[in-house]
Formats: sequence, structure tokens, C-alpha cells
Amino acid sequence: MNPSGSKTIRHDIVAPGGRWSHRIERGQRLRIVDREGRQAVDFLCYSADLPLDRYNAANTVKINGNIYIGTGTKLYSDHARVLMTVTEDTCGRHDTLAGCCSAHANFVRYGVRDTPNCRDNFIAELACWGLGPSEIVANVNLFMNVPVRQDGGIAIEQGLSKEGDHVELRAEQDVLAVLSNCPQAHNPAAGFAPTPIEVLVIGA
Repeated sequence: MNPSGSKTIRHDIVAPGGRWSHRIERGQRLRIVDREGRQAVDFLCYSADLPLDRYNAANTVKINGNIYIGTGTKLYSDHARVLMTVTEDTCGRHDTLAGCCSAHANFVRYGVRDTPNCRDNFIAELACWGLGPSEIVANVNLFMNVPVRQDGGIAIEQGLSKEGDHVELRAEQDVLAVLSNCPQAHNPAAGFAPTPIEVLVIGA
């Protein structure tokens, strides 16, 4: 049993740089725990019945009226349907702007080739569900700290999450949740040293 008293349906430890996915039924909750702190988790979700209706960052920002994710935030789809709602958040800072790292972007930004990256993780995990690279869109970065300056500039800064911080999302329809436990070691997104996370699917 988890702390809320509901049955835990699935419980996994995702290694640094690892990937994970699961179909989550309406009313079930997804809890993601930052076991050691300052670890970014790249997250996407899709309607399980119509995967082309996927998380839409612009709709989420516009309708919630905020670029940051927190308790009460609803994640909206391309069709402006609510996919998931954030029901608990002990960190208070999650990013909607920076998207996922990729081998190509890492080379442009840091001059390093063939690095482990979240885009490749998403490609591999989506393939398990018959989805291709074109289904990767601008994602949520849980626990990632991307402040916006008054002049509009942004930077990826050291994460604010502490050991044991978590975020919990309730499925408002049947969804496919996909995540990459960010392997980035060239900026502070994962503290320059990626660490494991804990993922739980909790019954309604």
C-alpha cells in the first residue's frame, strides 16, 4: 500500500538515464519520486485511445495561464482535452519550455557527439507502443529549473528538488505515460550526475 492507502499497481526504480512507460487508466495516479534530489525527468503523455491527441505544451501554458507546472495544473492535449492533473507536488518547479535533450542538440551546445539523451529514450520507449519519432513533442521537464528573466532569457539552472520530493498526476482519461530519466551530464538539469528515480502507479 502507498501512503494514501490505495493499492500500488506498479512500482519501479528507473536507473539514471533509463526510460519507462505504462498505460494509466482514468482515475489512477502516477507518482514520480526524485530519490536523491536535483534529477530532471522528461515526461510525455498521450490519449491511450487516440495517441495522436497528445500532450500540448502551448495549450497547457495558455489554459493554465502559467509556464510552470504545479499542484492543480492540468495537462492539456492537442484537442484541448485534459489528459492528467497534478494532484501533489512537493518541489514547486517544473519546466514546460526547454524540451528534451538530444544527441544533435548536445553537439551544437556542448561540442560532444553521440551522448545518451532523452530524445533517443523517447524513441525507444514509444516504439514499444507502436509510435514513432514524429510523436515526440515539446515535453514537461519534471523537477527541472528553467527560470525566465525579465528580458525573456532562459537558462537551465541547478534543480530545486530535494531527496524524496515527488509529483503526483491523476489520469483524467486513459493515458499512455512515457518518461526519460534524464541522462544529461553537460548542464545542471540532473546535477551533472544523473541519479535514479522511483515511479509508482496507484489505483483509483
